[in-house]
Amino acid sequence: MKKIYLIINLFALAMLIACSNDNLDVDLSGVAAPANISALTTVTQDNTGKVTFLPKGEGVTQYKINFGDGSPESAYFSVGGTVDHIYKEGVYKSKIIAMGVTGEITQVDQDVVVSFRAPENLEVIITNDLSVSKKVTVKATADFALFFDVYFGETGKPNPVSANNGESVSYTYQEAGIYTIRVVSKSAAVKTTEYTAQVTAKLIVNPTASAPTPPNRQAGDVISIYGSKYTNVAGTNYFPDWGQGGQGSSWAEFDLNGDKMLNYIKLSYQGIALADNVTVDVSGMEYIHMDVWTADLQKIETSLISKSNGERPVVKDLTANQWTSIDIPISAFTSQTGFTVADIFQLKFVGTPWAVGTVFIDNIYFYKAPAVSVSLPFDFESTALTYAWAGFGNVNASVIANPDKTGLNVSDKVVKLEKKSGAETWSGASLDLESAPDFTKGTKIKVKVWSPKVGADILYKMELSTSPKDGNGNPSVNFEVHATTTVANAWQELTFDLTSAASFSSSIKYDRVILFPDFGVSGTGVSYYFDDIKQSN
Repeated sequence: MKKIYLIINLFALAMLIACSNDNLDVDLSGVAAPANISALTTVTQDNTGKVTFLPKGEGVTQYKINFGDGSPESAYFSVGGTVDHIYKEGVYKSKIIAMGVTGEITQVDQDVVVSFRAPENLEVIITNDLSVSKKVTVKATADFALFFDVYFGETGKPNPVSANNGESVSYTYQEAGIYTIRVVSKSAAVKTTEYTAQVTAKLIVNPTASAPTPPNRQAGDVISIYGSKYTNVAGTNYFPDWGQGGQGSSWAEFDLNGDKMLNYIKLSYQGIALADNVTVDVSGMEYIHMDVWTADLQKIETSLISKSNGERPVVKDLTANQWTSIDIPISAFTSQTGFTVADIFQLKFVGTPWAVGTVFIDNIYFYKAPAVSVSLPFDFESTALTYAWAGFGNVNASVIANPDKTGLNVSDKVVKLEKKSGAETWSGASLDLESAPDFTKGTKIKVKVWSPKVGADILYKMELSTSPKDGNGNPSVNFEVHATTTVANAWQELTFDLTSAASFSSSIKYDRVILFPDFGVSGTGVSYYFDDIKQSN
């Protein structure tokens, strides 16, 4: 058996070498050990105790099984293969042993219940997936059972899907509708135990997650029509109807856990009308953006409507059951004969197929690439940018004239963080970036700091604002680095080594900078000043 093992691994190694570069430089140090190892264990219903193991996992070249009953382990067998073993009645702790291409082994324990008694106390839980249309999951648990079969009841699909007792198995139907599911729980006994129920495979007709969050932009680089990221054009009517309600089309503002979006139902054509006598000139913008979710529309036609010369359409394909982010160049409209975008007062949406499907639309805005952006490095001197520092924990943040143009810092503008009396120990201020840092330019951050005292802990933090929230409601993807002031009432430059933070990754597109003055200490009514935040090696 050792010879077989050696031949298999030499073959796998030879394949890696054949696929490597011309210098035959093969680095296996980065090859991960086998992972997510398990096995489907089934038993024949004939009181023989014959159990079949079907292992699965990731990064595996071969398996063997320790049966847990004192008998010899199986020989190694290939991925996709099975091995049989005869057990006496009892409960055994088997081991699924998986080997990777480097010879590294991962093993997991798995209980094997062999009972010549029919399963009892069968409990079945059937659930509809909340985000995938027509997907149903079945979990079955019974005493004395080893596994169960599920017949999902779809025409032309007679074969069951099997799972270990207590585990779950999922199935996606071709069509929405009502189906009869039959669950057969099995032990080593001849007799089985069954459960039958009707289930409705549901079509998901609304999004279960929000649209992608738009990037940070300067106010002059965006004209927002609908969405929560930017300031929208005032007085806009999102449901003017235009007579389509009488044809079966309708509309609503859908609320997804506080995130609102437009919802056009059985979309023939519907649209948006700006306030009376309001037009927007989007000739200085480069694109119109919107995020669209649908379960049943194939295409959406978007028209810009000019007050002076009518409308022009552009058609885009949609992907069902997920958000489609659409960016249409303004030139796609202006290239159509005789059209101007200097006086847009309406937008129109048309569905394909007509008056059948439903769409959800969010984040409708015109935008252009910024000439300059809030990104590292920044010194607060630009007259074209707005540095929108947001204080928290009883800190006031503002960009002001440099109050002490001496020593290391004689620049005109700095950011002032006023840590008020009684301010929280974790108080500070944040600034959203419009472009993520390029960490090939350096993984250290230098900041000029003016502190009223020696020994103040200055905490520098960066976040990915779109990452899932932690228990405190803050983005969970972040890192923090500390530095301590060594002079008082004068400028000094502090260095923050980002690589000293275990959670820092140069591959993450961090989009928020946060400064905490005198971190860990309650506010005493004094101010701290910061300037020239930049990267270095």
